[in-house]
Amino acid sequence: MQFKESQPIYLQIAEFVCEKILLGAWPAGERVPAIRELAVQLGVNPNTVLRTYDVLQQEGVIVNKRGVGIFAADDAIEQATRYRKTRFMEMDLPQLFRSLYLLQIDLAELKPRYEQFKKQFKKELQK
Repeated sequence: MQFKESQPIYLQIAEFVCEKILLGAWPAGERVPAIRELAVQLGVNPNTVLRTYDVLQQEGVIVNKRGVGIFAADDAIEQATRYRKTRFMEMDLPQLFRSLYLLQIDLAELKPRYEQFKKQFKKELQK
């Protein structure tokens, strides 16, 4: 995973975890990687993953079953969608709107590109 300097690493990892859930790689109700396991996989300090998991537990995306492990919540897809959508609307969308305005790009110009992206993304997911 390549980290961006513009956002705290623990929040980038939260987006990564949500994406895994939304793509079905980590199904609702199933175990997700342990803190140390994910830290090693991503090459970060376990405390960073602990902070990520704390945020995602507060958001209802994951649950900690003491002595058993950490699991995607039964409604993880809905919670991950809500979390990612809120972050997108608050953090990314204002910057996107600013760029659209400055570059004088009309939303109608984006629709064909978005439809093309969706087709390509669906093909990639099927591989």
